[in-house]
Amino acid sequence: MDNHSHVDNHSHDIQDIRQWLSEAGVSPTPNRLLVLRAIAQAHRPVSLAELEAVLETMEKSSIFRVLNLLESKSLIHTMQDGRGITKYELCRCQGHGHSEEDMHVHFYCTNCRETFCFEDLAIPAVTVPDGFRIDTVNFMLQGLCPACSGRTG
Repeated sequence: MDNHSHVDNHSHDIQDIRQWLSEAGVSPTPNRLLVLRAIAQAHRPVSLAELEAVLETMEKSSIFRVLNLLESKSLIHTMQDGRGITKYELCRCQGHGHSEEDMHVHFYCTNCRETFCFEDLAIPAVTVPDGFRIDTVNFMLQGLCPACSGRTG
């Protein structure tokens, strides 16, 4: 395994967040720490509106600026949910570019409007014509989650 920090599904403390920012060459300002920690603690893709609700003391424009910086440094990536709303989630290889690990299936529940990550389901292989390069894939399934479909397991 390489020396890159890999994100797992466990809780992350502020030291983890500081390390990710530092490794990406980003100063760990309070706003950056708060936004990245909120995304890490969500354990699922989150929208700007969801971040605003959690980060009540931060202005929407401040959150958005931090999101743009974090995305430009490959700490987070974006995807569109089933309604066309941009959601943000952690990149699996923090600050070291988007990897195949970031390209996983998402599921959008049309009833509760929750977006779920299926990190163990790989995006189906797609071959594109010569000269094209795939940088990212947004593979979204839509339907009902277990809670909304009435199934518990």
